[in-house]
This record gives sequence, C-alpha cells and structure tokens, in this order.
Amino acid sequence: MNIKLDPSRDDLPLMANTSHMLVKHYILDLDVDFGNGVIEGNIVLFFGDGNRLKKQSSSTQETFQMESEEAYIFRTVGPCHVPEMDSSTFSPKMGHKEFAVCGKGDQDAFDNNGNHDNQEHDSEISSSKYCCDTGNHGREDFLLVLDCCDLSVLKVEEVDVAAVPGLEKFTKASKLSATPEKLRREIVRDLVALPADAWREQLDCYTRCSQAPGCGELLFDSDNWSLQIRKTGAPTAADFPHAIRIWYKTKPKGQSVAWTSDQNGRPCVYTMGSPINNRALFPCQEPPVAMSTWQATVRAAASFVVLMSGENSAKPTPLREGYMSWHYYVTMPMPASTFAIAVGCWTEMKPKTSPSSDLMTDHALPLPRSEADFRCDNTCSHMEYPCRFQSASAAAQDIIPYRVFAPVCLEGACREALLRLIPPCLSAAHSVLGTHPFSRLDILIVPTNFPSLGMASPHIIFLSQSALTGTNYLCGTRLCHEIAHSWFGLAIGARDWTEEWLSEGFATHLEDIFWAEAQQLPRHEALEQQELRACLRWRRLQDELQNSPEGMQVLRPNKEETGHVSASGASVVKHGLNPEKGFMQVHYLKGYFLLRFLARTLGEETYFLFLRNFVHLFHGQLILSQDFLQMLLESIPENKRMGLSVENIVRDWLECSGIPKALQEERKAEDCQPSRLTRQVGSEVAKWIRMNRRPRKRKRGTRDAAFEKVRHRWCELVIKHKYTKAYDQVERFLQEDQAMGVYLYGELMVSEDARLQRLAHRGFELVKEHMDNASAQVVTEMLF
Repeated sequence: MNIKLDPSRDDLPLMANTSHMLVKHYILDLDVDFGNGVIEGNIVLFFGDGNRLKKQSSSTQETFQMESEEAYIFRTVGPCHVPEMDSSTFSPKMGHKEFAVCGKGDQDAFDNNGNHDNQEHDSEISSSKYCCDTGNHGREDFLLVLDCCDLSVLKVEEVDVAAVPGLEKFTKASKLSATPEKLRREIVRDLVALPADAWREQLDCYTRCSQAPGCGELLFDSDNWSLQIRKTGAPTAADFPHAIRIWYKTKPKGQSVAWTSDQNGRPCVYTMGSPINNRALFPCQEPPVAMSTWQATVRAAASFVVLMSGENSAKPTPLREGYMSWHYYVTMPMPASTFAIAVGCWTEMKPKTSPSSDLMTDHALPLPRSEADFRCDNTCSHMEYPCRFQSASAAAQDIIPYRVFAPVCLEGACREALLRLIPPCLSAAHSVLGTHPFSRLDILIVPTNFPSLGMASPHIIFLSQSALTGTNYLCGTRLCHEIAHSWFGLAIGARDWTEEWLSEGFATHLEDIFWAEAQQLPRHEALEQQELRACLRWRRLQDELQNSPEGMQVLRPNKEETGHVSASGASVVKHGLNPEKGFMQVHYLKGYFLLRFLARTLGEETYFLFLRNFVHLFHGQLILSQDFLQMLLESIPENKRMGLSVENIVRDWLECSGIPKALQEERKAEDCQPSRLTRQVGSEVAKWIRMNRRPRKRKRGTRDAAFEKVRHRWCELVIKHKYTKAYDQVERFLQEDQAMGVYLYGELMVSEDARLQRLAHRGFELVKEHMDNASAQVVTEMLF
C-alpha cells in the first residue's frame, strides 16, 4: 500500500516505521510542573525486531506489504559543516534547517539546573533537511521514525545497558565475543524475550537499564508529526541501538493532555482522549501493531495524586520536602495509545460501612501472591505475558479491586450514584464474558471540560460528572459501557483504527446486557428495557445519517485496504483529524445494530456463548472485522446461518453508507411504540420540572436532574419554544455539562433568535479556554 500524506485532508498520519523496529517497553521518568504547564523528563525505549520479521497469526489475508530495507534507510547527500554545539547554537534563533545534535563538549547548552536551553528548537520544525558531517560521506544510515507532536525534544542518546551489573544470568550475550555495540543490542534482545514467569525480574532489569549512563548521543530531527533519529554508521535496523533515551518536555498547549481546573477550582492535568492520542505526551510508536509494556515514575507536589494505567495501586514515595513520587507498571502488551494519566487534587471516595460494602471484602481481594506468578500456556494465542485467563483465581474473581477518585465537592454524588453500582456492574460483566482482563480498576470523575461521558484505559476509567445523576440509569449504563471496553477496545483491539465499531459497537451492545444483569431484571423486563433503548438509538441513527456526509457513515471506510500499511509500517487513519468525527455516533449505533441483528438472528444464547469463547481466544491480540465474523459463522452449523456470510455482512453493513436493508426491514417490522416512549420521556421531563419548581435544600455535591439526557432534552425544548424563564438553565448546562452541552450550541444558533445566539457566544467565552481542541473547533464553526 502506497501511503501518501496530504496535510490538507483530515486523515491522521501514523508515521512510525514499525516494520523495522518495534518498541517492546517504555520507561517514563517525568516531573509535572503546574507552574509552567509542562511535563518534562525522559523516556527510555527498548526495541525488538520489527513487524516485517513477524508472522501474521490472523486468519485474514496478509496485510503488510514489505519492501527491501534499503528503501527505508537514510541517505546522506554529501558533506556539510556542522557548527560546534554550544549555548549559542541552541539559542531560540537556531534555524529550522539545522540538525539537532549535542556533542560531548556541550555542557554549556544546559543551564545550572541541567535543563536544556533549546527553548524553540522542537517539534515545530517542518520539512527540514538533514545536514550533518557524518564522517561517513555517501554511506546509508537507518532512520528510526517515532510518532511525535507538540514536544520539545532536547536530547537523544544510546543507553549503555552493558554497564549494568548482574544482567548476565538473564541474557546469553557474551562480553568476550561481541563488540560493545553488538553486546548492547544482544542484551536488550534477550531482555525483551524473557518468559512471562520472569516478569518481576524483567521489570527490575528494565528499571536498572533505564538508569544506566548514555554512551553516545544520536542525531535527531522532527517535523509536525514525527521524530526521526539516526546513528552514524548504523546502516540497518539490526545495527541501530536497541535502547535509547529521549529527553523532552511537553508544551502547555500540547494536544494529548489538558491543563485545567477541577470542580473545586484546583489545577489538574489529564489525558483526554485526543485524536492524536499520546504523541504529544511522549515520543512513541502509535500504530496499534506496536504493542508494548511500560513503567512510569511521575513526580509532583505532595498535594497532588497521580493516577495512571497501571497494574499496581501505587502509593506515593516522599522525596524532597513537598514532593512525592508515584510509580506504575503494566505487563500486558498494549498499544501506546491506550496509556492514560491524570494528576490532580483527587480524593478517594470510599463507601460507608454497610452490608452492601461487604461486596468489597468478599469479592474484591487482590490475587494471592502464588497466583500472581503464573504464565500463559498453549491455550492462549497472544504473545507471552502474565495472562489472567490462565489463573483459576482470576477466572473466579467476579469483582476486581477498585477505587474511586473525584474532587471532594463531588463526594455526595459519588456515594449516592456511583459507589454502590460498581460491584454489580463488574459482576454482571464477569457473568457474561468471564475473566476480567485487568487485575484492578480506578475510576476518576474528571473535570467539566472532558469532551465525552466516559473513556476507558487499562486499569482506569475516566467518567464525566454528567453521569452522576439522581438515579441509577445514566451512571449505570455509562459505567457498563466503559467496563465493556476492558474486553473490546483494550484486551481485544482493532488492528486498523478505522474499524472503530469493533470497540464502540461492542461496548454499546454489551452495556444493555451488563446493565440488565446488574439490575437482576426478569427477562421480560430486560427485553422491554432493551427494546426501548433500541428505539431511542434507532431515532438517533436516522437523524445522524440524515445530517452527515456519506463518507463518514461507513464502518469500514478503507474497505479492501483495511489493515494495510506501507512497507515501513506507516499509515493514515481516515478522518482521524476531522473535528466532527468525535461527535458522531455512527460507529456506536450502526455497530450496535449489527451485533443486535446477529444475536437475534442466530439466537442470543448461541451468540453470547460464542462471544465468551471469542474473548478467550483473541484476548491480547489485534483483530479485523473478518476475524470476528469468520469465527462467528464457523461456530454455527451452515443450515442455521440464515443465509449469512462474511461477504454479505461486510458488504451490507460495514462498507455501505446509510441504513442497511436488513435493519430497515427489522425496524419496520417492529413498532417502536412511540406512545410508550413518549410517556417515559415525558414523565422524566415532568419530574425534572417539578424538582426545579419547588425550593429544597441540596446536599453538597448533588445534582439537579434525574437524567442528564432528559436535562439536555429539556434545554432543547427551552430553546425551541423560546422559554425565556429557563434560559439560565441552558447557560448553566453549557458550563457544567460540556460533554453533552456542545450539541446545544447548534440549536442556539439555528434558532435565529438574537438573545439565544448571544447566550451561545457568552457561554462559549466562559468555557473555551478549558475546552479540548476538537470541541472548541466544532463550536467555533457553529458560532462564527
């Protein structure tokens, strides 16, 4: 596949050349500076062989088209002078066409605190030409490409892992039979290949190696989307260093993290699910095929709590006066895009002592140490790691250990709405899909500028405060949706990010199943509730398809090219940078209706038994749509497939815009019973009006509405009928519920009412500085 990046389009480039080298482990060592709004420090990357050397285990067609390595190595174009690197060379006036490199005599380039003085020479460099006196004129050097954006890269160096004592018993590398360069590469190669039952020793070795001294600085350059690194005299990926350290710092306006204030007005920073993922947090390999493990040590002022994607419930370690250090690790390889971090003045919300809280002590105990040191056996198809699916204790653990964090002002809402729902929702998910893929869970109520209702990452869920309502419904369903992502989206990921339905469609379908199980509803009540939600989703899908471009209605937009990458491993995510995409639900809704159609057609008992088996087979792996569909149909006798085939499902559901014919016929045959729907929604609106008409004493941290969705609908009615007495409620909704409030700006502007339009502009002015870039861009287009 010939990947050509057109910067005028809305596709997201994935630049890393993963075909040649794959990051196997990251170690981040970072300081959070709230005064300057930056995160700075270093990251050490440990590499293994590239994807081009690995066999594809998927049952689908071969998707990686490889070229000779010679096509992806750096060619020096001739000698040119490199000025001596001193403090003047690294001044802000440094030209964008100069190649950044630090030499041994470069101490003047650092200030007294060891900080690099290169304030401007960073990832804003565009279309630069490498210009270095390599001392190796005309020779070809391998070029490592990492995904990188909005970062100030200060220095890149090779790590001297051979200087670390005690690694001999874990590696086969011989100090006598190898050059220093080869010895370092062999040590890393052996280290990343250690068996799963040596995971503790492996993490310890990684940590000690990350603290080893540098043994030579590497040439680097960057453009808008990538960081390019090379070593003079390393012609191939096999000759390139397999452990490198990158010194860098983020930018206050970097797109991967949001610097904002929590509901108490205290500063905080967190990853908010940016369209560019984590490349503005640390240099990395973004393509999903680059599945890695990680460790992170993060330092912050003692008043802050650091939460992160990690298997351990980290406890702070005191440092110098007023500072704490937090350490997390992950041993299950996952794409770097799944990493999440949040630093703020969070308070842990613990349930009050009550009979219901016994669920915590009875079911949420950590695994015994003897069960933690297991390794996967031949029944798992993924790369080797300490897999919970092979542990009897993990398989029986219906409620994993969990914690809830939020600003202290939301303590009452968390106690009333969230804490008591977590055990039944976790237990329900376990009853449907089996073993929880992750050993523990943190849930954080994020600031009001969070652009969605929830986001799941390994071991941590970010939940919007909009979910903390006066009733169970929105909180419970949203919690079930995010829990479902532990299986679909995290433990099982899409090999091609354009197949977003493999994550969101499954989570949307499973949230209904989990929620009915959590409520322990009789079957007829569960079916009635699910049918009502299907009616609501059907109407939303119809509305969205009527108001969106056809190209963004397709679940598999790359069609037969899905999963293909260039010979280097680079690719693009179609529409990945389109700001409207984040507000579209076609992947959620169309994917949901496809899975609902398959379950009803093949029989729900048959379907969910298959789904449990599918999870057991494919956890820890990346899939394409065909993997799921092929295994599903192969598990059904041919005479019971109802004429379904992989080809016609792909054609009719995944690769076409609009509403699939089968879905149109299904919804036509099933009356959505609008009178029943109207009665339920109408009763909630009436309840909300009654609650707001009568004065009452409110607890600190409680919310006004029974349903945030009903509150949103109420605001729509206020705008439509120009009910001036409730305009203040619309304005409050725009500020307090930004995850859902974005949709109201369009309603305000199309009303063609001057007062409502002024309300929209005023509301935007109050929140725009804290909005994420995509939301702000969409609203700006609505208003101006």
